[in-house]
Amino acid sequence: MTQEQRPPQRKLRLGAFIMATGHHIAAWRHPDAQADAGVNIDHYIELAQTAERGLFDQVFVADSPGIWHQGDRESFSRQGRLSHFEPVTLWAALSAVTKHIGFVATASTTYEDPYLLARKFASLDHISKGRAAWNVVTTSAENVHGNFGLDAHPDPALRYERAHEFVDVVKGLWDSFEDDAFVRDKASGVYFDPDKLHALNHIGKHLKVKGPLNIERPPQGHPVIVQAGSSEDGKELAAATAEAIFTAWTSLAEAQAFYKDVKGRLAKYGRRPEQLLVLPGISPVIGRTEEEAQAKWAELQALIHPSVGLATLAPFWPGEDLSKWDLDARPPYIPQPPKGVHSRAHVVLELARRERYTVRQLYEYLAGARGHWVVVGTPAQIADHIQEWFENGAADGFNVMPPVLPQSLNEFVDLVVPELQRRGLFRTAYEGTTLRENLGLARPAGRWAERQPKAA
Repeated sequence: MTQEQRPPQRKLRLGAFIMATGHHIAAWRHPDAQADAGVNIDHYIELAQTAERGLFDQVFVADSPGIWHQGDRESFSRQGRLSHFEPVTLWAALSAVTKHIGFVATASTTYEDPYLLARKFASLDHISKGRAAWNVVTTSAENVHGNFGLDAHPDPALRYERAHEFVDVVKGLWDSFEDDAFVRDKASGVYFDPDKLHALNHIGKHLKVKGPLNIERPPQGHPVIVQAGSSEDGKELAAATAEAIFTAWTSLAEAQAFYKDVKGRLAKYGRRPEQLLVLPGISPVIGRTEEEAQAKWAELQALIHPSVGLATLAPFWPGEDLSKWDLDARPPYIPQPPKGVHSRAHVVLELARRERYTVRQLYEYLAGARGHWVVVGTPAQIADHIQEWFENGAADGFNVMPPVLPQSLNEFVDLVVPELQRRGLFRTAYEGTTLRENLGLARPAGRWAERQPKAA
């Protein structure tokens, strides 16, 4: 086989998972953090441009249609993530000050309307010239339903059933116009071909949507579909609909098992393994020496108020008064994962069992990245871990979760990215102009174009 015939070397995919002041729960208290980051557009501009300088594929913000908090009033008053932008609005603004990086926005299939969601993501894809992605979530938080006039939060099975239908409806709406529907011929006065506009006319179990959408087909055909979650329902939704999946594991063996599992589900949906990118979270605490990295980690851990630490454990011990626990003893018992948050609870509770952590050690670990993989070390050590997972069937790339912003993202871009490039694992220039092109994902054909008779 000649050099020209060899397939291109597989490259890491990197996303920057932005959590306002940083992923560490006490990051807002750090001297280098921007305390009002959640509503500071200049802060986000800096972060997006830094990630683009580092040749990241995408930036991502998590979101919920309600306030994030579980715990008592004391911990609530110390929560630094209470106020933050709606993501599609934010990304539309940032697309104007960047050229290459993709934008992943979270939106709920449980609490949003499919027509409005399809319209705003199509708009974002046009505004960004093909750099939009939708993180499909079903919303696990049970404190949200009152914001939408509902008496109760739907159970997980119902939420996921609706999600499958919802995604199909949104994709159908994105295909309302065929790619070449708009001729815009000034000489003839013909603006578009009405034969290439299609009403969806969807009537399903959960949704009834007529269509068509009032915006032409997105530049990417469909914005990239992302899914976050590792429960059985989540894995099945990802296998059926997603092109990238965000997940959380703390050991190579667990990550390998998940990777094999979710990739193995694709065939029954007529899909190939390379059509779904598996991107675990990694929260790197970086020092030029091990001692410097450990000192940075210790500095952050010292900022955790015990009430805030215990609040991170509250979802996994529902109904328990954690304030009565001895912080320096092991948890009195390890429960079964509570309904509705099974995948993250599995990671956290298995970590507690495996490492035999005390209550304080457990919340200190969770404070870093809520159960995602925290790695403390030098740039070379961080790169070693990334390479091991990438080359051993555990990841196609990573969702990088900087502990403190903007500091930690700058360190990753300036110190870890060059190391990954030296090893031939990561790009040295963007491959294309759209997010799909940079992720190596094909542009989907429109469903109506596929039904047109082929020329003889």
